[in-house]
Formats: sequence, C-alpha cells, structure tokens
Amino acid sequence: MIVRLTEIEIEPTYLDAYLSILKEESKASVELEEGVISIYPMYLKEKENQIRILEIYADKKAYESHLQTPHFKHYKTTTIKMVTSLKLIDMHAIDVESMPMIFEKMKAN
Repeated sequence: MIVRLTEIEIEPTYLDAYLSILKEESKASVELEEGVISIYPMYLKEKENQIRILEIYADKKAYESHLQTPHFKHYKTTTIKMVTSLKLIDMHAIDVESMPMIFEKMKAN
C-alpha cells in the first residue's frame, strides 16, 4: 500500500477554481479507479489556501496507473499555475490491520 500526505499551497485568487477542479478529480479517482482507496482533500481551518490530501493507493501499480488517467492529467495541467507550493510526504501506516475498520464504520453510518 502507498500512503501519502500531500501539502499544497494555492494562490488565493485561484482558490475557488482550484477547489472545484480538485473536487472533480478526487471524486473521479475514488469512483473510477479500483486501486485508489482514498484521495481525501482538506484545508487548514485558519488558512483555506493550505490544502492537505490524504492519498491511499492499493499498491505502486495503482498509483502509477492513477497518474496516467485523464482526470488526473486534467487536474495537473489546469491547476499548475494555481499552485505556489507542493510537497509530497510518503508515509508508513502504523496499524494497517485496523484500517479496514475505518471503512466498515463509514458504511455503517
């Protein structure tokens, strides 16, 4: 499994346009790609232009496939001028066995 936190800073004048494109991309990724477990975008409460994305992929092949999809390529090319900072932080899950419980709880609620 690949787990990543993405830290993105957006030029404030582009924020509304960026968020719209990001929402489309994250939804398409989760709906259309079996290997994409999570693309969960958030922003800092005190700084809306500071975006964080929790990305979880089933494996490296799923991640590499994601990068080739039309929706990701559209996101990347249309938002490149909006991004002032981008940092990809690869993570290691501490308790992989409990992760399925998160999704089971979400289904139950």
